[in-house]
Amino acid sequence: MADLLEHADSHAWQPLADRMRPRSLDDFTGQEHLLGPGKPLRQAIESQRLHSMIFWGPPGTGKTTLARLLASRAKARFIAISAVLGGVKEIRAAVDKAQYARDMEGKPTVLFVDEVHRFNKAQQDAFLPYVEDGTFTFIGATTENPSFELNNALLSRARVYVLRSLGVDAVRRIVDRALSDAQRGIGRPLKMAEALRDRLAEVADGDARRALNFLDIMADLAEDEISEDLLNEVLQGGAPRRFDKGGEAFYDQISALHKSVRGSNPNAALYWFARMIDGGCDPLYLARRVVRIASEDIGNADPRALEICLNAWDVQERLGSPEGELAIAQAVLYLACAPKSNAVYTAFNKAMSDVKQHGSHDVPIHLRNAPTKLMKELDYGKAYRYAHDEPEAYAAGERYFPEDMPERHYYQPSPRGLEAKIGEKLAHLQALDRKAKK
Repeated sequence: MADLLEHADSHAWQPLADRMRPRSLDDFTGQEHLLGPGKPLRQAIESQRLHSMIFWGPPGTGKTTLARLLASRAKARFIAISAVLGGVKEIRAAVDKAQYARDMEGKPTVLFVDEVHRFNKAQQDAFLPYVEDGTFTFIGATTENPSFELNNALLSRARVYVLRSLGVDAVRRIVDRALSDAQRGIGRPLKMAEALRDRLAEVADGDARRALNFLDIMADLAEDEISEDLLNEVLQGGAPRRFDKGGEAFYDQISALHKSVRGSNPNAALYWFARMIDGGCDPLYLARRVVRIASEDIGNADPRALEICLNAWDVQERLGSPEGELAIAQAVLYLACAPKSNAVYTAFNKAMSDVKQHGSHDVPIHLRNAPTKLMKELDYGKAYRYAHDEPEAYAAGERYFPEDMPERHYYQPSPRGLEAKIGEKLAHLQALDRKAKK
């Protein structure tokens, strides 16, 4: 009994997630694409080959643990600093410790920088000389895309390893281990039904730390069993899905929504829309995006799409949530099911490219406005053919481009939806032009 109390006291200050941190590769769960037999990172750890690395992945996927395992296997000193809490002072202190370990103890050092993307350019540059001269092996951890957040100089000296979100089965194994491990886990018999363990693993959303933190809270509150009521109480409002309003997950999910609409998959489009709403995305941002999609991917194949999206935006502004979100969902489904055409988008980009690449051509005299006597004397508007006075209300053979610029055909209607009819109309008018020129 005394041993049990002593064991409990030794863990009283240490969170369950920290106690359950794997101490060997055999204990590590997930990341088989990096740590499976023969994989590069596993080979680096087993062979004790230290090289600078960037671990990029969602929270709770094992970035810190892998850095610790690498240092332990290489018998290196492990120094950890956080870019959230630290600065130049902490960097200098870490350099001093690493230099002492190298010069006085003959021992290598692994410097682990958590949330490394929070350091500015100057702070990131401060590591470079010490990476170059071998003072320490640099390992940075980030949840953000290193291509956007880290200096090229630092990236060129480190290999990027991408960690993936843990699957539900992997999180479930971690939960089971915490409940059964008498030394580092809960530390006492505690029942938890299989269905409740499954639910905890699902709610964790691929984050092992989150699952263990919830389990730690429930273990403190439960007597001999974690009930469904206790699980509901602890999880209430405490487990939003992974989403970052300004980071990688945000742009990945809006990309998935857009591409699902473009791919005419209403179910997937609705799923990604719901994911972003659930994660806290501003519905007005989504309303603006669906308006863009209406013009970019549907265009004149179904002009009603733009109107429906604008109406949904208006509903969101007038009524707010949840009525507005339902209207945007209606627009998303309409876009996904509508005929697709990027003809407007392509034509606009081509026209913009011409405008940017060529000079400011003069407006042809016959197309100019002539509101004054002087302008009329200069022949502004002379010989302009008023289309409504022409057969079929079309001035066949008339030129509307600048005189020193060849005719362009930016807009190529698709053979889908209303644009099929538009294409037929334009083909007929082009035939009239050819006949007029003859």
